[in-house]
Amino acid sequence: MKIVLALGGNALLQRSQDQTLENQLNNIKDASASIVQISEGNELVIVHGNGPQVGMLMEQNATYHEVKPHILPYPMDVLSAETCGMIGCLLQQELLNANNACSPISVITQTLVEKGDPAFENPTKFVGPVYSEEEARKIMQDRPNLQYKPDGEYYRQVVASPKPKDILEIPQINTLLSAGNIVIAGGGGGIPVYRNDEGKLNGVECVIDKDYTAEMISEMIEADLFIILTDGDVCENYGTPEQRSIKKISYADLRKYDFPAGSMGPKVDAVCKFVKQTGNKAVIGSLYELDKILAGTSGTSIETDCILEYYNK
Repeated sequence: MKIVLALGGNALLQRSQDQTLENQLNNIKDASASIVQISEGNELVIVHGNGPQVGMLMEQNATYHEVKPHILPYPMDVLSAETCGMIGCLLQQELLNANNACSPISVITQTLVEKGDPAFENPTKFVGPVYSEEEARKIMQDRPNLQYKPDGEYYRQVVASPKPKDILEIPQINTLLSAGNIVIAGGGGGIPVYRNDEGKLNGVECVIDKDYTAEMISEMIEADLFIILTDGDVCENYGTPEQRSIKKISYADLRKYDFPAGSMGPKVDAVCKFVKQTGNKAVIGSLYELDKILAGTSGTSIETDCILEYYNK
């Protein structure tokens, strides 16, 4: 079975954790151990997020610019490429450490966007570490070009997140899959690029939502299953006494719920689009229950037509 796994950047560096290499390595070891459990007999593409990592590089660049003002900070697309190299390398190492028989390989993937996408006028994508409200307001006062918004009990920086229009390295991804590799691709949603009036590629400052990119890759490689890995199941009435975990739901019924644009919203949009376009199944579930997701005993399964079911939790 051909499976695309969308792995959140926060799974690699958990919320409120210090952004140390040791913390990321420990999380990537756990993620890799879970992924290799389903690797045998399946073709896997891993699409990872990079929000915390690219945000850290942005802050390091800004600090360096303060020390040496004549050196401008690197643009976000270049920083995204840096994180793809780092995370891809660490994933490759730990996948091999978990199963020396697997063959992981990373593809630095370019994702085409439209320069006139309205998302550039309304930044919503969270990047970087978390701050208290007081800390965030101080940063915005000192650096008015940055925007911070609430993310749960914390504040995080938000940047533009345009929709992907094309994945430029799909032929290479298909070739590597056919050769038996676990392919790490579309990291951070891909490196955002657009074509200028002459048709030449240029980088652009934004972060593409990795779930939308993962969905597009899933369609383009004709995946049998699309899995978005997050904290757990999709919940009805989340955070209330009436909260219930959804086991199975049609994409049409899932569309009726209202989810936050900066977190669960893109995940729901992505799985619904995949199911509608392909007729195949998608799942939103826990990274650490991948084997149970394939067995149908964990995660929220999104299908073309089914009766709504809940877990008895």
